[in-house]
Amino acid sequence: MTATTAAREALEIEARPPHRLLALAEGRAVFELASFYASRHLLGMLPKGDGHPVLVLPGFLASDSSTAPMRRLLGDLGYAAHGWGLGRNVRVDLQRVHEMEQLLLKIHRESGRKVSIVGWSLGGVFARELAKLHPDAVRQVISLGSPIHDDRRHTNASRLFEFLNGKDPEPVRHGRFTGLDQAPPVPTTSILTRSDGIVHWRGSVQHADRGHGQTENIVVHASHCGLGVNPSVMVALADRLKQPEGEWHPFTPPLAQRWMFPSQKVH
Repeated sequence: MTATTAAREALEIEARPPHRLLALAEGRAVFELASFYASRHLLGMLPKGDGHPVLVLPGFLASDSSTAPMRRLLGDLGYAAHGWGLGRNVRVDLQRVHEMEQLLLKIHRESGRKVSIVGWSLGGVFARELAKLHPDAVRQVISLGSPIHDDRRHTNASRLFEFLNGKDPEPVRHGRFTGLDQAPPVPTTSILTRSDGIVHWRGSVQHADRGHGQTENIVVHASHCGLGVNPSVMVALADRLKQPEGEWHPFTPPLAQRWMFPSQKVH
């Protein structure tokens, strides 16, 4: 057994949801939303994109309304931002997976370009799995506080998720959505926060030996419920999305913005 494998197995044994105090502190997302709108003019001055399509997937129990501020900003930055148009993200079944596949392929076909997928929480799990199914249609994947490990003990929403979808959702019973820690074969970024009150931050960490040289973790100061409107997340998103296709490189914030990003060392 290698040291890396042993370390990963130790993390899996210790898998646990965030501390209850962090969950109770998720109300701070209101202040993140306020800071988003307070800095909206400055955020609109972030680097502009090349117009390629970006599909944004909402988190568990959420809908497109939760991602509307982010999508409007992405539109202002020059991207063709799309919501998923599938209502609330509640059920995980083969029909829902098929609908997401068809949406991705439709955007890819009509735009003639590869699609970047941004997924918040459970939406990030979907984003990664869609990229595994259709890598030729996906430019990159960016997940926000997503539980990207098979062990659901990393999240305190596991009981509700299993109540609504069963312990083994339909796609899992058909051999899909397993090996969640394996990155898709496209550039993949996991944005996470150590003060996440819904998904333990360790459950959002991408390990290098499960990637392909184009995977990374970006740590921000945020709550789980505020990730989709947190200004530092928007800075990171703009930086990742503006990269020319085929010229991916790891995230390095400009000197003036480094205060927004704490230590990037995650294990």
